[in-house]
Amino acid sequence: MKLDSNNHSVFLMYYQLVLVVKYRREVFDDEVSDYAKDMFVKLGEKYNISLVEWNYDKDHVHILFKAHPNTALSKFINAYKSASSRLIKRDFPTVRKKLWKEMFWSRSFCLLTTGGSPINVVKNILKIKA
Repeated sequence: MKLDSNNHSVFLMYYQLVLVVKYRREVFDDEVSDYAKDMFVKLGEKYNISLVEWNYDKDHVHILFKAHPNTALSKFINAYKSASSRLIKRDFPTVRKKLWKEMFWSRSFCLLTTGGSPINVVKNILKIKA
């Protein structure tokens, strides 16, 4: 396992993020997912965040990513949700039709530290706890 580092420390910080579409509207397909994933990668570069794994269902996404300890995760998540909401609705008329004037993402999100566990392991843990 390779550790990440900066000038004064080494670290390995994995996070699991689950974002749900507002009112659980079923808007994700391969094309919308790929678009949202590309946006996550591009914006993540500005926040020292790197995508490890991305999975989606029709109404939500599961994202496994690595971050630096000084990364402001809530700022990144809010920036991502805001930008992706606006651009997805702009570029996908079918999504815009399903959500009309509503925000794309639900206001809440789930963020967990994972220790590098694959998404399937974390999904099973969430099912057991729920």
